[in-house]
Amino acid sequence: MGEGAIIDVRGLGKQFDEFWAIRDVSLRVESGSVTVIIGGSGAGKTTLLRLLVGLERPTAGSILFDNQDIAHLSETEMNKLRKGIGMVFQYSALLDSLTVFENVAFPLREHRRELSEKEIRTRVLAKLHALDLHGTEEKLPSELSGGMRKRTALARALMLEPKALFYDEPTSGLDPISARLVDRLILETRDKFGVTSVVISHDMTGAMNIADQIHLLSEGQINASGTPSELARGGHPLAQAFFEASGMRLDVSR
Repeated sequence: MGEGAIIDVRGLGKQFDEFWAIRDVSLRVESGSVTVIIGGSGAGKTTLLRLLVGLERPTAGSILFDNQDIAHLSETEMNKLRKGIGMVFQYSALLDSLTVFENVAFPLREHRRELSEKEIRTRVLAKLHALDLHGTEEKLPSELSGGMRKRTALARALMLEPKALFYDEPTSGLDPISARLVDRLILETRDKFGVTSVVISHDMTGAMNIADQIHLLSEGQINASGTPSELARGGHPLAQAFFEASGMRLDVSR
């Protein structure tokens, strides 16, 4: 893997029966960056995400994560590597019957059993404070706003100090104001915790706001890649279609 890249995908393919959901995908994610993979319904985003986090094994190609080809790891090795990967799911995926504290403590209790309850409490409260969730410890997810649920899910994803965070459609179903707050949260998290971020999305406005690199996925293939300004200037048909559908006024200064 080249210097600075934490994820290096080469010639990736995934076949289901006769159908290739992902075909010859190559991309790099630089350490500490925000990379957005954007595409419409049926583009292959979910399959690509499952491949990147090791929930599916590729039919072809390789995925180097932190210099390990995850396509050839055993399940035991893969479980160990997954501790370095955080996931923020589309609808937060919090456990409704558990408090905020218990939700955030869950990864530590599952994977860091050498920690005492006192150490777990210290770590959870520190993460909640860092994400402006102090005072929510005993609340249930149903008592939180949408934005606070996102922050709680993010706190949980950060508890094992992952090298990379994957966001699955983080702005889906949100109104424009809430969606832009999530954009800011992704950037704040990158800046505060130094974590590499991979965002799977269909939200071109969000991608232009937060991305260092954007990859446009269509019919299982990367059709265009570049910085926000490169895509805005490039005149690529798929990028232009996303811009027009988003009703965006382009700022190409980035």
